[in-house]
This record gives sequence, structure tokens and C-alpha cells, in this order.
Amino acid sequence: MNILGTSLRVCVDDLESAIGVYERLTGAEAMRFRRAGVSVAAVGCFFLMSGPERELSVLRNITATIAVTDVDEALEDLRAVGAQIIAGPVPTPIGRNLVARHPDGSVFEYVDRKQG
Repeated sequence: MNILGTSLRVCVDDLESAIGVYERLTGAEAMRFRRAGVSVAAVGCFFLMSGPERELSVLRNITATIAVTDVDEALEDLRAVGAQIIAGPVPTPIGRNLVARHPDGSVFEYVDRKQG
């Protein structure tokens, strides 16, 4: 698996206020999208998320988002090391993702930019 980078997840009450802060800190412009009732802004290496608590409580269990070149390759490697696949692979607004629990109990989302 080729890991391209990691994004940190930050749950916020006021997405608009948070976007201004993180844009200033990172020098990056926010890319916005919605997923499962949650508003998301990708700003630099941060995913800012705001929405209903029932949705955010699930997202808080994911340690970080890991960008990879190919989710299918990540799936193979994760299975080879004994990870439990919790969800996916599924299409997202920007590519595909899967969520996996590593053998140590850590939960990560893996994403690629491939459509489909």
C-alpha cells in the first residue's frame, strides 16, 4: 500500500467559524462537501466536521483518514495483517473509502481519489 498522507479529524460546533481559523493556519482554501448528514470542510491536513451528534459520535471513533493510491490495494494489505473491515470500500464524493480496525484496535479510514 502506498500511503500519500494523513488527515486529522476535528468535530466542530460552528463549521463556518472553524473554516476561517483553519484556512488562516494552513494557508489552504476549504473544499466543502456533505456526507450522511454531516457537513465537511477539508482544509490542508484537517477534516472539519459538523452535524448531528448521532453522526459525529460514529466519526469520532475514527482516529484519522489515510490517503492511499488505491483502496483495493489497501484492502488486501489490511486483510493480510488481520485488520477487520468495518465498512467499504464504497464511493464517496471524492473517490472511494473503507474503514478498518487494525489488530491493535485503532480505527482508520482509507481513501483514494479513484471514482467508482
